[in-house]
Amino acid sequence: MTNSMYEACIQACLKCAVACDTCAASCLREDDVKMMARCIQTDMDCADTCRTAAALMARDSEFAKAFCKVCAQVCRACGEECKKHEADHCQRCAEACMACADECERMAA
Repeated sequence: MTNSMYEACIQACLKCAVACDTCAASCLREDDVKMMARCIQTDMDCADTCRTAAALMARDSEFAKAFCKVCAQVCRACGEECKKHEADHCQRCAEACMACADECERMAA
């Protein structure tokens, strides 16, 4: 697969990583940080996973498709966690995670 065939998924992964970083940072500023611990953890896991998936696709790694399958699972888990919280940053993150999961599932197919 050429890099251009990965472009939509790469962009979704990078957008999701930024949304997750933003969400985690915003959660750390919440009054009850302990309540947001699971959200912060999944945000960090998802951001790292998305960045790695984007890098693998960018260099047309033989592992890109397999990693995209894992990335989709992590994104869905993060999206589900973020949806539980009313904060705007959590809702935006959930949307980015679900969109990225969809792109990664298409890529992994």
